[in-house]
Amino acid sequence: MSNNDSISAWNYPTSVLAGAGAIGQLAQCCKTLGMHKPLLVTDPALASLPMVEAAVSAMRDGGLAVDVFSEVKSNPVSENVSAGVAAYKRVDCDGIVAFGGGSAMDAAKVIALMVGQHRPLWDFVDEADNWQRADAAAIAPILAVPTTAGTGSEVGRAAVITDEQAQIKHLIFHPKLLPSQVILDPELTVGLPPHLTAATGMDALSHNLEALCSPVYHPMASGIAAEGIRLVHDYLPRAVSDGDDINARMQMITASAMGATAFQKGLGAMHALAHPLGALYDAHHGLLNAILMPYVLITNRKAIDGEIARLSRYLNLPKPDFGGFCDWVLQLRQEIGIPHSLAEIGIDTLQQERIGVMATLDPTAATNPVALTSAQYSALLCRAVNGEL
Repeated sequence: MSNNDSISAWNYPTSVLAGAGAIGQLAQCCKTLGMHKPLLVTDPALASLPMVEAAVSAMRDGGLAVDVFSEVKSNPVSENVSAGVAAYKRVDCDGIVAFGGGSAMDAAKVIALMVGQHRPLWDFVDEADNWQRADAAAIAPILAVPTTAGTGSEVGRAAVITDEQAQIKHLIFHPKLLPSQVILDPELTVGLPPHLTAATGMDALSHNLEALCSPVYHPMASGIAAEGIRLVHDYLPRAVSDGDDINARMQMITASAMGATAFQKGLGAMHALAHPLGALYDAHHGLLNAILMPYVLITNRKAIDGEIARLSRYLNLPKPDFGGFCDWVLQLRQEIGIPHSLAEIGIDTLQQERIGVMATLDPTAATNPVALTSAQYSALLCRAVNGEL
């Protein structure tokens, strides 16, 4: 499956090359975007792996003077962005290659934003029209290569960066943060361990599911979300049980991109809680969404019962209703090794009131199907910590 005949060219929501072996076109794609000295942004774990070494070698063989930056935390912070901007300027780069999972992708996109700005990073937090403060012409071109099937950040116009001092995750938004070129190559995800395949795959599910349940009117996004959920239903267990299943890996990396495309319709309480929990406990974002999922579904039931029943019929579940869908989510989590409660990953209720307030202030709370108060978010958190459905 690594020949060029298996590679598809898509043009939604940006230019995408999808298929096994697509990474072979990396150097040419960089040149098409006008890059001659790109900065490849990745994370420390990936930086030492053969896939990054191979990508760098291929780019250099293609005549590109590429440099690598990998000082990125699993929940990227503003200091990572500052260091990346300094690295970009130090070697006079002319573009960004975002290579890795959600953390590397988010950091890379914000580095691309900040290399030409004179305002501080937090001036571009996704509030009102803050994005218009940016000098759009000074944003570096971005090419994205995901190596996990979870966040879908490669097709998004926003990135999440943690303010360590305030212990808050901020969304940074600008239309030009949408990479101009994406390479979806399932072969790059083959080495992802089963537990990370599971957590990132559930993250893709959470994006599609919350987008589908959002009350915002966007039928195109709803259609994408429903099909993305079907792909997770059919292929995530296969990808977890057999990491070498290229077809399953291809379908999951597609479902991931579909989720991030669909969530322009909005997200909800899973993310409204996962963001503060990630900032305070430095926990894996996809794993948080995976654990929170059934608790949030039940909390939102009165507003999403009909939508979930239609989805259940589309998935051909044995019980095509809300209860049957929740049963599937619980069975899926158990099958792929997702913990049932937040307590199992070291999260407690000591800051429940603070987290409840933070959840209501998170931008994703605005499109939850049910408007929740800080007290209701705190109660939801307690149920998820204690494993009480």
